[in-house]
Amino acid sequence: MKTRYSHGGDEHIFVEMDEEMSLDAFFKGLAISEAVRAARIDGVTEICPANASFQVRFDPDVISPDAMLARLKELESAANTAEKRLDTRIIEVPVYYQDPWTHDTVMRFRERHQDPSGTDLEYGARINGYDSVEAFIEAHHAQPWFVSMVGFVSGLPFLYQLVERERQIEVPKYLRPRTDTPKQTVGYGGCFSCIYSVRGAGGYQMFGITPLTIFDPNQTTSYLRDFMVFFRPGDIVKFTPIDRAEYDRILAAVEAGTYTPRIAEVTFDLEAFNADMAGTNAKLMEALNGA
Repeated sequence: MKTRYSHGGDEHIFVEMDEEMSLDAFFKGLAISEAVRAARIDGVTEICPANASFQVRFDPDVISPDAMLARLKELESAANTAEKRLDTRIIEVPVYYQDPWTHDTVMRFRERHQDPSGTDLEYGARINGYDSVEAFIEAHHAQPWFVSMVGFVSGLPFLYQLVERERQIEVPKYLRPRTDTPKQTVGYGGCFSCIYSVRGAGGYQMFGITPLTIFDPNQTTSYLRDFMVFFRPGDIVKFTPIDRAEYDRILAAVEAGTYTPRIAEVTFDLEAFNADMAGTNAKLMEALNGA
């Protein structure tokens, strides 16, 4: 990986670890952005991490753009030797696949899609070589996902599946964005799954919906009273398929303030994962099942 630095006017520097997403690029970006935060550089006002990059905003009257760039390069050298371990959480996220609400939206916007003759799930299954929608759905939920970024709209997580590269699901975004997407839709674009935190426009393929509230600016949801955003970078997600009855039950509990998501504290070690992906995932899901 060769890091690329770009100036964004006088107040921003964009730092790109790699042109393609990988966990190695994510961990390097995380290490450098954490080093910037720890250095408490005079003039730095914001640090915004992303999937395989981050951006720094600074006051050029306090530190010049060239001096800021030089400081970031110094911190990159130290970050290259940082330990690639993360104390984090694994979270169970129930998903109602092929639900009526996203299906209705899918069908309302077929003229914006690559294949107007079918559904998003049928299209995703076909271009990824699966014999059926059911097999494709199983591939989507069978192995856990890594939250590499939270953003785009408030609280929306980008999720990268913890499988070998050749097993990664890939689907393009819509040819033209929709003007509507149901709140809490589980979507997919490129190599990333996501959960739409609010209703609104969107271009990712739509696979299902979760009953979990993941963004609550009023902080009335029982598990969001400490912070309005549920996910944070480094979280690990295990999707669990549910039917309509279970969806209705969980949604009612969330709305009543009695639902507690199943969460386990875990340590994710990138080197151990790269050496034994199946074994690492099994241990992560074992920890969740024991929660």
